[in-house]
Amino acid sequence: MNKFSESMMVDLPEFLNTGFALKAHLASYLQIPMQDITNLLSKGSEELASLHPKSYEFEDPTSFYEENVGTAHLLDLASWHLGSADYIADTLRLLKMFTKGHVLDFGGGIGTHTLYAASLEEVDHVFFVDLNPKNRSFVELRSKMLGLEDKISFHRDINSLGQVLFDSVICLDVLEHLADPSKQLVSFLDVMKPDSRALMNWYFFKGYNEEFPFHFDDPLMIDNFFLTLQKNFLEVFHPLLITTRVYRPMQNE
Repeated sequence: MNKFSESMMVDLPEFLNTGFALKAHLASYLQIPMQDITNLLSKGSEELASLHPKSYEFEDPTSFYEENVGTAHLLDLASWHLGSADYIADTLRLLKMFTKGHVLDFGGGIGTHTLYAASLEEVDHVFFVDLNPKNRSFVELRSKMLGLEDKISFHRDINSLGQVLFDSVICLDVLEHLADPSKQLVSFLDVMKPDSRALMNWYFFKGYNEEFPFHFDDPLMIDNFFLTLQKNFLEVFHPLLITTRVYRPMQNE
């Protein structure tokens, strides 16, 4: 046990209070004083946007997230999670309702959903997948500091997972960053069990003032995405008033 796992629970009150000790984890990972974290977080989104290449929408974004964003992505995501804690807490409530067994967290970012899922008794193991090596190493550190490392493994992509089939898939704030999100939906079908559930959201919008330059928003791409979604997945009702939706595979109906 370490000082974090001894002193806190990975639960909703603790997320709303500290983001699961997010600032302390950032200070440890970046090896900077705690008092400097707040200033860095205030500039996180601006720094990430400044890295955005002008030709991004015509390129494969893989290299952008794997090689260019570095720790700027951590700071941007941390700022978003801390500033939108009430909303994200509802996504954690969805995890409590629907996740179990083997869980895929695709594009897991700073690990909020992976860490919470790993804390649930119904979950056997969480496979954290993220292109950014900084994200992977940061969340691995977090898992150790919270005493959850035995239930989490870290991976670059789905192809590296072997023949694992999942009871639950988490894909939050990711699909709008992909040039072909429809292809990703079909890839999820290949690794989902017949009775599995997928928790997904999307935001195919660059913003009124280009504040989200790293989002794709091509109308034809969006049309194809919704046609693929409607053909392959059936939505499962949940009572929370948030953008995240829950689906089960249509092919198993």
